[in-house]
Amino acid sequence: MPGESRNWGQNRGSQSGAYFGAHRDYGVLPRSPAEALEPDYAPGPPMEGPGLHQRPIVKFLSNVMTLMFVGVVGLALLFYYVRTQFDQPGPLGYSTVVAIPKGEGVREIASRLEREGIISDQRIFVAAVVLYFRAQAKLKAGEYAIPKQASMRSVLDTLVEGKAILQSVTIPEGLTSFQIVERLKAHPELTGKLDLVPPEGSLMPDTYRFARGADRSELIARMQSEQRKFIERIWPTRASDLPFETQKDAVILASIVERETGRAEERPRVASVFVNRLRKNMRLQSDPTIIYGLSGGRGTLGRPILKTEIQQMTPYNTYTMKGLPPTPIANPGRAALEAVLRPAKTNDLYFVADGTGGHAFSETYDDHKDAVSEWRVIEKKIRARQEAEAKAQAKQEQQQVAATTTASEGTAIIVPGVAVTAASAAPGEDAAEVDNGEVPLPVRKPKL
Repeated sequence: MPGESRNWGQNRGSQSGAYFGAHRDYGVLPRSPAEALEPDYAPGPPMEGPGLHQRPIVKFLSNVMTLMFVGVVGLALLFYYVRTQFDQPGPLGYSTVVAIPKGEGVREIASRLEREGIISDQRIFVAAVVLYFRAQAKLKAGEYAIPKQASMRSVLDTLVEGKAILQSVTIPEGLTSFQIVERLKAHPELTGKLDLVPPEGSLMPDTYRFARGADRSELIARMQSEQRKFIERIWPTRASDLPFETQKDAVILASIVERETGRAEERPRVASVFVNRLRKNMRLQSDPTIIYGLSGGRGTLGRPILKTEIQQMTPYNTYTMKGLPPTPIANPGRAALEAVLRPAKTNDLYFVADGTGGHAFSETYDDHKDAVSEWRVIEKKIRARQEAEAKAQAKQEQQQVAATTTASEGTAIIVPGVAVTAASAAPGEDAAEVDNGEVPLPVRKPKL
Protein backbone atom coordinates (compact mmCIF):
# COMPACT_ATOMS: atom_id res chain seq x y z
CA MET A 1 0.00 0.00 0.00
CA PRO A 2 1.22 3.49 -0.74
CA GLY A 3 0.97 4.55 2.89
CA GLU A 4 2.94 1.55 4.13
CA SER A 5 5.63 2.09 1.51
CA ARG A 6 6.02 5.65 2.63
CA ASN A 7 6.34 4.60 6.26
CA TRP A 8 8.92 1.95 5.48
CA GLY A 9 10.94 4.43 3.48
CA GLN A 10 10.80 6.91 6.31
CA ASN A 11 12.04 4.29 8.73
CA ARG A 12 14.87 3.38 6.44
CA GLY A 13 15.78 7.04 6.03
CA SER A 14 15.83 7.58 9.73
CA GLN A 15 18.14 4.61 10.09
CA SER A 16 20.46 6.02 7.47
CA GLY A 17 20.44 9.42 9.19
CA ALA A 18 21.55 7.76 12.40
CA TYR A 19 24.67 6.40 10.61
CA PHE A 20 23.09 3.04 10.38
CA GLY A 21 23.08 2.99 14.15
CA ALA A 22 19.80 1.04 14.36
CA HIS A 23 19.00 -2.40 13.02
CA ARG A 24 16.23 -3.07 10.53
CA ASP A 25 12.77 -3.18 12.07
CA TYR A 26 11.72 -6.73 11.32
CA GLY A 27 8.18 -5.89 12.43
CA VAL A 28 7.70 -4.13 9.05
CA LEU A 29 7.42 -6.36 6.00
CA PRO A 30 9.84 -5.77 3.11
CA ARG A 31 8.45 -4.60 -0.16
CA SER A 32 10.08 -7.32 -2.24
CA PRO A 33 12.01 -10.58 -1.88
CA ALA A 34 15.23 -8.80 -2.87
CA GLU A 35 14.81 -6.33 -0.06
CA ALA A 36 14.27 -9.16 2.39
CA LEU A 37 17.67 -10.59 1.44
CA GLU A 38 19.44 -7.26 1.95
CA PRO A 39 22.03 -7.55 4.85
CA ASP A 40 21.60 -5.73 8.08
CA TYR A 41 23.63 -2.61 8.77
CA ALA A 42 26.66 -2.64 11.15
CA PRO A 43 26.08 -1.07 14.54
CA GLY A 44 27.23 2.49 14.90
CA PRO A 45 29.57 3.99 17.50
CA PRO A 46 28.43 4.11 21.11
CA MET A 47 25.96 6.72 22.02
CA GLU A 48 27.23 9.91 23.54
CA GLY A 49 26.45 10.59 27.10
CA PRO A 50 27.33 8.99 30.48
CA GLY A 51 27.19 5.23 29.88
CA LEU A 52 27.35 2.66 32.66
CA HIS A 53 30.94 1.64 32.02
CA GLN A 54 32.09 5.28 32.07
CA ARG A 55 30.83 6.09 35.53
CA PRO A 56 33.67 7.05 38.04
CA ILE A 57 32.58 4.57 40.69
CA VAL A 58 32.78 1.72 38.21
CA LYS A 59 36.28 2.76 37.14
CA PHE A 60 37.42 3.02 40.76
CA LEU A 61 36.07 -0.41 41.68
CA SER A 62 37.67 -1.89 38.59
CA ASN A 63 41.06 -0.42 39.47
CA VAL A 64 40.79 -1.62 43.06
CA MET A 65 39.99 -5.15 42.01
CA THR A 66 42.89 -5.11 39.55
CA LEU A 67 45.30 -3.91 42.24
CA MET A 68 44.00 -6.49 44.67
CA PHE A 69 44.52 -9.25 42.14
CA VAL A 70 48.06 -8.10 41.35
CA GLY A 71 48.80 -7.75 45.06
CA VAL A 72 47.56 -11.24 45.87
CA VAL A 73 49.64 -12.71 43.06
CA GLY A 74 52.69 -10.71 44.17
CA LEU A 75 52.32 -11.78 47.79
CA ALA A 76 51.98 -15.39 46.75
CA LEU A 77 55.15 -15.18 44.68
CA LEU A 78 56.97 -13.37 47.49
CA PHE A 79 55.84 -15.94 50.03
CA TYR A 80 57.04 -18.76 47.79
CA TYR A 81 60.42 -17.09 47.22
CA VAL A 82 60.99 -16.34 50.93
CA ARG A 83 60.05 -19.85 51.95
CA THR A 84 62.31 -21.39 49.28
CA GLN A 85 65.28 -19.24 50.33
CA PHE A 86 64.51 -19.89 53.98
CA ASP A 87 64.82 -23.65 53.58
CA GLN A 88 67.76 -23.94 51.20
CA PRO A 89 71.35 -24.63 52.47
CA GLY A 90 73.16 -21.58 53.76
CA PRO A 91 76.51 -20.08 52.65
CA LEU A 92 78.53 -21.17 55.72
CA GLY A 93 81.46 -23.30 54.56
CA TYR A 94 82.39 -24.69 57.98
CA SER A 95 80.88 -25.15 61.42
CA THR A 96 81.14 -22.06 63.55
CA VAL A 97 79.83 -20.39 66.69
CA VAL A 98 77.83 -17.18 66.86
CA ALA A 99 77.31 -15.12 70.01
CA ILE A 100 73.96 -13.30 70.34
CA PRO A 101 74.18 -10.55 72.98
CA LYS A 102 71.26 -9.77 75.25
CA GLY A 103 68.91 -7.06 74.06
CA GLU A 104 69.48 -7.46 70.32
CA GLY A 105 66.37 -7.29 68.15
CA VAL A 106 65.53 -9.33 65.08
CA ARG A 107 67.14 -6.88 62.66
CA GLU A 108 70.36 -6.67 64.68
CA ILE A 109 70.50 -10.46 64.97
CA ALA A 110 69.90 -10.89 61.24
CA SER A 111 72.60 -8.33 60.45
CA ARG A 112 75.05 -10.19 62.71
CA LEU A 113 74.23 -13.52 61.08
CA GLU A 114 74.79 -12.09 57.60
CA ARG A 115 78.04 -10.39 58.69
CA GLU A 116 79.33 -13.68 60.09
CA GLY A 117 78.53 -15.44 56.80
CA ILE A 118 75.84 -17.67 58.33
CA ILE A 119 72.89 -16.45 56.24
CA SER A 120 72.89 -14.97 52.75
CA ASP A 121 70.20 -12.28 53.09
CA GLN A 122 69.14 -10.68 56.36
CA ARG A 123 65.96 -9.28 54.79
CA ILE A 124 64.63 -12.76 54.07
CA PHE A 125 65.45 -13.86 57.61
CA VAL A 126 63.65 -10.85 59.13
CA ALA A 127 60.62 -11.31 56.85
CA ALA A 128 60.35 -14.98 57.73
CA VAL A 129 60.70 -14.37 61.46
CA VAL A 130 58.28 -11.46 61.67
CA LEU A 131 55.64 -12.30 59.06
CA TYR A 132 55.63 -16.07 58.82
CA PHE A 133 56.91 -17.62 62.03
CA ARG A 134 56.12 -14.69 64.38
CA ALA A 135 59.08 -15.76 66.50
CA GLN A 136 60.69 -12.38 67.15
CA ALA A 137 59.95 -12.60 70.88
CA LYS A 138 61.32 -16.15 71.14
CA LEU A 139 64.94 -15.54 70.05
CA LYS A 140 67.32 -16.11 72.96
CA ALA A 141 70.76 -14.64 73.66
CA GLY A 142 73.75 -16.93 74.01
CA GLU A 143 76.52 -18.70 72.10
CA TYR A 144 75.33 -21.21 69.54
CA ALA A 145 77.03 -23.81 67.39
CA ILE A 146 75.97 -23.41 63.75
CA PRO A 147 76.70 -26.41 61.51
CA LYS A 148 78.09 -26.18 58.00
CA GLN A 149 75.60 -24.91 55.35
CA ALA A 150 72.85 -24.49 57.93
CA SER A 151 69.59 -23.19 56.44
CA MET A 152 67.87 -20.11 57.83
CA ARG A 153 65.18 -22.37 59.27
CA SER A 154 67.82 -24.39 61.10
CA VAL A 155 69.47 -21.23 62.42
CA LEU A 156 66.12 -19.87 63.62
CA ASP A 157 65.28 -23.17 65.33
CA THR A 158 68.64 -23.07 67.13
CA LEU A 159 68.06 -19.52 68.40
CA VAL A 160 64.48 -20.28 69.46
CA GLU A 161 65.42 -23.49 71.28
CA GLY A 162 68.21 -21.64 73.10
CA LYS A 163 70.50 -24.66 73.40
CA ALA A 164 73.83 -22.93 73.88
CA ILE A 165 77.09 -24.80 73.41
CA LEU A 166 79.14 -26.08 76.33
CA GLN A 167 82.47 -27.28 74.88
CA SER A 168 85.58 -25.19 74.27
CA VAL A 169 89.27 -25.48 73.45
CA THR A 170 91.90 -22.81 74.13
CA ILE A 171 94.76 -22.26 71.69
CA PRO A 172 97.42 -20.04 73.30
CA GLU A 173 99.42 -17.55 71.25
CA GLY A 174 102.79 -18.75 70.03
CA LEU A 175 102.07 -22.46 69.56
CA THR A 176 103.24 -24.08 66.34
CA SER A 177 100.74 -25.65 63.97
CA PHE A 178 102.02 -29.09 64.98
CA GLN A 179 101.37 -28.32 68.66
CA ILE A 180 97.87 -27.06 67.88
CA VAL A 181 97.04 -30.20 65.92
CA GLU A 182 98.25 -32.35 68.81
CA ARG A 183 96.07 -30.37 71.21
CA LEU A 184 93.01 -30.87 69.03
CA LYS A 185 93.74 -34.58 68.68
CA ALA A 186 93.83 -34.90 72.47
CA HIS A 187 90.47 -33.17 73.00
CA PRO A 188 87.90 -35.88 73.86
CA GLU A 189 84.85 -33.97 72.58
CA LEU A 190 86.18 -33.50 69.04
CA THR A 191 85.89 -36.03 66.24
CA GLY A 192 87.52 -36.65 62.88
CA LYS A 193 91.10 -37.21 61.79
CA LEU A 194 93.76 -34.62 61.10
CA ASP A 195 96.24 -36.17 58.71
CA LEU A 196 97.98 -32.96 57.63
CA VAL A 197 99.49 -30.15 59.67
CA PRO A 198 98.22 -26.79 58.36
CA PRO A 199 100.75 -24.20 57.16
CA GLU A 200 102.66 -22.51 59.95
CA GLY A 201 101.17 -19.20 61.01
CA SER A 202 97.78 -19.80 59.35
CA LEU A 203 95.80 -20.42 62.58
CA MET A 204 94.37 -17.78 64.88
CA PRO A 205 94.99 -18.48 68.59
CA ASP A 206 91.84 -18.02 70.65
CA THR A 207 89.30 -19.88 72.77
CA TYR A 208 86.94 -21.69 70.40
CA ARG A 209 83.54 -23.00 71.44
CA PHE A 210 81.87 -25.87 69.67
CA ALA A 211 79.18 -28.49 69.99
CA ARG A 212 80.09 -31.93 71.26
CA GLY A 213 81.23 -34.13 68.39
CA ALA A 214 82.41 -31.27 66.15
CA ASP A 215 84.87 -32.20 63.42
CA ARG A 216 88.52 -31.30 64.01
CA SER A 217 89.12 -30.37 60.39
CA GLU A 218 86.21 -27.93 60.48
CA LEU A 219 87.66 -26.32 63.59
CA ILE A 220 91.00 -25.93 61.77
CA ALA A 221 89.17 -24.30 58.86
CA ARG A 222 87.49 -21.95 61.30
CA MET A 223 90.85 -20.95 62.84
CA GLN A 224 92.25 -20.24 59.39
CA SER A 225 89.20 -18.21 58.43
CA GLU A 226 89.43 -16.13 61.60
CA GLN A 227 93.10 -15.40 60.91
CA ARG A 228 92.45 -14.34 57.31
CA LYS A 229 89.55 -12.09 58.28
CA PHE A 230 91.57 -10.40 61.03
CA ILE A 231 94.58 -9.73 58.80
CA GLU A 232 92.37 -8.39 56.00
CA ARG A 233 90.74 -6.04 58.49
CA ILE A 234 93.92 -4.59 60.02
CA TRP A 235 96.15 -4.64 56.92
CA PRO A 236 94.84 -1.27 55.60
CA THR A 237 95.73 0.34 58.97
CA ARG A 238 99.45 -0.56 58.75
CA ALA A 239 102.19 2.06 59.01
CA SER A 240 103.38 3.46 55.70
CA ASP A 241 107.12 2.98 56.25
CA LEU A 242 107.33 -0.72 57.09
CA PRO A 243 110.33 -2.65 55.67
CA PHE A 244 108.09 -5.41 54.27
CA GLU A 245 105.27 -5.40 51.72
CA THR A 246 103.25 -8.61 52.04
CA GLN A 247 100.86 -10.03 54.59
CA LYS A 248 102.95 -13.19 54.71
CA ASP A 249 105.99 -11.20 55.85
CA ALA A 250 103.86 -9.53 58.51
CA VAL A 251 102.79 -12.93 59.87
CA ILE A 252 106.42 -14.16 59.86
CA LEU A 253 107.64 -11.16 61.84
CA ALA A 254 104.62 -11.34 64.18
CA SER A 255 105.44 -14.97 64.97
CA ILE A 256 108.98 -13.94 66.01
CA VAL A 257 107.61 -11.15 68.20
CA GLU A 258 105.13 -13.59 69.73
CA ARG A 259 107.91 -16.01 70.70
CA GLU A 260 110.17 -13.27 72.08
CA THR A 261 107.80 -11.79 74.67
CA GLY A 262 104.70 -12.82 76.54
CA ARG A 263 103.76 -9.31 77.64
CA ALA A 264 101.16 -7.62 75.50
CA GLU A 265 102.37 -4.11 76.37
CA GLU A 266 105.89 -4.94 75.18
CA ARG A 267 105.00 -6.32 71.77
CA PRO A 268 104.97 -2.97 69.88
CA ARG A 269 108.43 -2.14 71.25
CA VAL A 270 109.86 -5.60 70.55
CA ALA A 271 108.43 -5.25 67.05
CA SER A 272 110.16 -1.89 66.67
CA VAL A 273 113.54 -3.53 67.43
CA PHE A 274 113.15 -6.03 64.60
CA VAL A 275 111.67 -3.42 62.24
CA ASN A 276 114.65 -1.13 62.92
CA ARG A 277 117.04 -4.00 62.24
CA LEU A 278 115.36 -4.83 58.96
CA ARG A 279 115.63 -1.21 57.89
CA LYS A 280 119.37 -1.25 58.64
CA ASN A 281 119.83 -4.63 56.92
CA MET A 282 120.96 -6.16 60.23
CA ARG A 283 120.46 -9.76 61.20
CA LEU A 284 117.50 -10.29 63.49
CA GLN A 285 119.44 -12.70 65.76
CA SER A 286 116.36 -14.22 67.37
CA ASP A 287 116.91 -17.43 69.35
CA PRO A 288 113.35 -18.75 68.75
CA THR A 289 114.12 -18.95 65.02
CA ILE A 290 117.05 -21.28 65.76
CA ILE A 291 114.87 -23.46 67.99
CA TYR A 292 112.20 -23.72 65.30
CA GLY A 293 114.71 -24.80 62.69
CA LEU A 294 116.21 -27.43 64.98
CA SER A 295 112.92 -28.82 66.29
CA GLY A 296 111.14 -28.86 62.95
CA GLY A 297 108.21 -26.93 64.36
CA ARG A 298 107.50 -29.43 67.13
CA GLY A 299 108.15 -26.99 69.98
CA THR A 300 111.07 -26.49 72.32
CA LEU A 301 114.35 -28.42 72.27
CA GLY A 302 114.25 -29.42 75.91
CA ARG A 303 117.85 -28.23 76.31
CA PRO A 304 119.91 -25.08 75.77
CA ILE A 305 121.03 -24.01 72.33
CA LEU A 306 124.62 -25.05 71.62
CA LYS A 307 127.16 -22.54 70.38
CA THR A 308 127.72 -24.65 67.30
CA GLU A 309 123.99 -24.49 66.57
CA ILE A 310 124.05 -20.71 66.71
CA GLN A 311 126.66 -20.75 63.95
CA GLN A 312 124.91 -23.47 61.94
CA MET A 313 123.62 -22.42 58.51
CA THR A 314 119.90 -23.17 58.27
CA PRO A 315 117.02 -21.29 56.54
CA TYR A 316 115.62 -20.37 59.97
CA ASN A 317 118.84 -19.28 61.71
CA THR A 318 118.59 -15.49 61.86
CA TYR A 319 122.09 -15.35 63.34
CA THR A 320 123.61 -16.54 60.06
CA MET A 321 121.12 -15.20 57.48
CA LYS A 322 119.71 -11.73 56.93
CA GLY A 323 116.07 -10.87 56.56
CA LEU A 324 113.06 -12.94 57.57
CA PRO A 325 112.92 -16.75 57.71
CA PRO A 326 111.00 -18.50 54.90
CA THR A 327 107.88 -19.18 57.02
CA PRO A 328 106.43 -18.15 60.37
CA ILE A 329 107.86 -19.97 63.38
CA ALA A 330 104.55 -20.07 65.30
CA ASN A 331 100.95 -18.88 65.13
CA PRO A 332 100.86 -15.27 66.35
CA GLY A 333 97.90 -13.75 68.13
CA ARG A 334 96.05 -10.55 67.39
CA ALA A 335 98.26 -8.33 69.57
CA ALA A 336 101.47 -9.49 67.86
CA LEU A 337 99.98 -8.96 64.39
CA GLU A 338 98.87 -5.46 65.32
CA ALA A 339 102.30 -4.74 66.83
CA VAL A 340 104.26 -5.47 63.65
CA LEU A 341 101.85 -3.46 61.51
CA ARG A 342 101.95 -0.50 63.91
CA PRO A 343 105.26 -0.82 65.82
CA ALA A 344 106.38 1.67 68.42
CA LYS A 345 108.43 4.63 67.16
CA THR A 346 111.86 3.96 68.71
CA ASN A 347 115.53 3.73 67.80
CA ASP A 348 115.99 0.52 69.82
CA LEU A 349 118.16 -2.21 68.32
CA TYR A 350 118.62 -4.51 71.34
CA PHE A 351 116.68 -5.94 74.26
CA VAL A 352 117.44 -8.34 77.09
CA ALA A 353 115.48 -9.84 79.96
CA ASP A 354 115.36 -7.66 83.06
CA GLY A 355 114.46 -10.32 85.62
CA THR A 356 110.85 -9.19 86.07
CA GLY A 357 109.40 -11.00 83.08
CA GLY A 358 109.97 -7.97 80.86
CA HIS A 359 112.90 -6.60 78.90
CA ALA A 360 115.46 -3.80 78.99
CA PHE A 361 115.74 -2.04 75.64
CA SER A 362 118.83 -0.29 74.28
CA GLU A 363 119.71 1.84 71.28
CA THR A 364 123.48 1.22 71.39
CA TYR A 365 125.52 -1.92 71.85
CA ASP A 366 127.42 -0.47 74.84
CA ASP A 367 124.16 0.13 76.70
CA HIS A 368 123.04 -3.33 75.72
CA LYS A 369 126.23 -4.89 77.18
CA ASP A 370 125.55 -3.19 80.51
CA ALA A 371 121.98 -4.53 80.49
CA VAL A 372 123.29 -8.02 79.65
CA SER A 373 125.74 -7.89 82.58
CA GLU A 374 122.88 -7.05 84.91
CA TRP A 375 120.88 -9.90 83.49
CA ARG A 376 123.75 -12.37 84.02
CA VAL A 377 123.74 -11.62 87.73
CA ILE A 378 119.98 -12.13 87.90
CA GLU A 379 120.26 -15.28 85.80
CA LYS A 380 122.78 -16.86 88.19
CA LYS A 381 120.47 -16.22 91.10
CA ILE A 382 117.55 -17.75 89.22
CA ARG A 383 119.54 -20.87 88.36
CA ALA A 384 120.83 -21.22 91.91
CA ARG A 385 117.29 -20.99 93.24
CA GLN A 386 116.04 -23.54 90.71
CA GLU A 387 118.81 -25.99 91.62
CA ALA A 388 118.11 -25.54 95.34
CA GLU A 389 114.41 -26.16 94.79
CA ALA A 390 115.17 -29.24 92.69
CA LYS A 391 117.49 -30.66 95.36
CA ALA A 392 114.92 -29.99 98.07
CA GLN A 393 112.25 -31.75 96.03
CA ALA A 394 114.54 -34.75 95.41
CA LYS A 395 115.35 -34.99 99.10
CA GLN A 396 111.67 -34.86 100.00
CA GLU A 397 110.95 -37.68 97.54
CA GLN A 398 113.76 -39.77 99.10
CA GLN A 399 112.30 -39.29 102.57
CA GLN A 400 108.83 -40.29 101.38
CA VAL A 401 110.17 -43.46 99.77
CA ALA A 402 112.23 -44.31 102.87
CA ALA A 403 109.22 -43.84 105.13
CA THR A 404 106.87 -46.05 103.12
CA THR A 405 109.17 -48.79 101.78
CA THR A 406 111.08 -51.40 103.83
CA ALA A 407 113.28 -54.31 102.89
CA SER A 408 112.31 -57.91 103.70
CA GLU A 409 114.75 -57.83 106.67
CA GLY A 410 113.06 -54.71 107.97
CA THR A 411 115.72 -52.33 106.65
CA ALA A 412 114.44 -49.28 104.86
CA ILE A 413 115.40 -49.05 101.22
CA ILE A 414 116.84 -45.67 100.39
CA VAL A 415 116.32 -44.63 96.78
CA PRO A 416 119.12 -42.28 95.84
CA GLY A 417 117.97 -39.00 94.37
CA VAL A 418 119.30 -37.35 91.27
CA ALA A 419 120.11 -33.69 91.53
CA VAL A 420 118.30 -31.72 88.88
CA THR A 421 120.53 -29.19 87.20
CA ALA A 422 120.48 -27.24 83.97
CA ALA A 423 120.66 -29.33 80.82
CA SER A 424 124.21 -30.08 79.86
CA ALA A 425 125.84 -29.69 76.51
CA ALA A 426 127.18 -32.50 74.41
CA PRO A 427 130.75 -33.63 75.22
CA GLY A 428 133.24 -31.02 74.19
CA GLU A 429 130.58 -28.33 73.58
CA ASP A 430 129.46 -25.36 75.62
CA ALA A 431 125.80 -24.61 76.10
CA ALA A 432 124.39 -21.25 75.12
CA GLU A 433 121.32 -19.56 76.51
CA VAL A 434 117.92 -20.94 75.57
CA ASP A 435 114.53 -19.31 75.44
CA ASN A 436 112.46 -21.59 77.66
CA GLY A 437 109.32 -19.53 77.33
CA GLU A 438 109.73 -17.96 80.78
CA VAL A 439 112.99 -16.00 80.62
CA PRO A 440 113.51 -14.42 77.17
CA LEU A 441 117.01 -14.31 75.80
CA PRO A 442 119.04 -11.23 75.00
CA VAL A 443 119.40 -10.17 71.42
CA ARG A 444 123.08 -10.44 70.69
CA LYS A 445 125.34 -8.00 68.91
CA PRO A 446 124.51 -8.00 65.20
CA LYS A 447 127.01 -9.25 62.67
CA LEU A 448 126.97 -6.79 59.81
